[in-house]
Amino acid sequence: MKPKLVLFDLDHTLLKGDSDVLWCEFLMAQGVLERGAFSARNADMEARYRAGTVSSAEFAQFYVGTLAGRGPKQWEPLRSRFFHEVITPRIPADAMGLVREHLAAEDWVVMTTATNRFLAELTARHFGIAHLLATEPEIVAGIFSGRSTGTLNMREGKVARLHEWLAERGLALAALHSTAYSDSINDLPLLQAVDVAVAVDPDVQLAAIARARGWRVLQMC
Repeated sequence: MKPKLVLFDLDHTLLKGDSDVLWCEFLMAQGVLERGAFSARNADMEARYRAGTVSSAEFAQFYVGTLAGRGPKQWEPLRSRFFHEVITPRIPADAMGLVREHLAAEDWVVMTTATNRFLAELTARHFGIAHLLATEPEIVAGIFSGRSTGTLNMREGKVARLHEWLAERGLALAALHSTAYSDSINDLPLLQAVDVAVAVDPDVQLAAIARARGWRVLQMC
């Protein structure tokens, strides 16, 4: 039997909400970002992402840009508060149970998200997921530059990053029995690349595709 690879999207799949959007709301509440100038832009970015119309580059630049000018150690107190106060209350018990089920079966579990690694890694750790594919924020001289680096982990980029990641381990996707869970039309390339696609609380576009193709649909959030 082929080893089992299980891929989980994060936002709106394992989490009630979007990490990037929530991070911006948190920073505005803390006075780090100016609400009058940033709130409408954040809402617009979220809407265009949900519709699948924003480019991967624009999306990554907008949200990774919120980290610019400080290093990981400077951000850590706020990141920790954000995770405990905002993220953990939004993790459904069913989502935690599903991940634990796959881990208990000794499946190879990977979180794959367009959210940047600095924000996503605490959530992956909370779920007990050791493998994280995420947008990579650039760090120059210990400070976030506000730019991303490498292949953006979004849409077709998720598939490219997955192939790169597996190749580094001497593996190919075809050698594994693969399953992917996602809520979003943005993850259609990934869902089409795996053996089993599962739509989780799908958006309207993905729900229609899931019905047409007979994909399993879960309600968790």
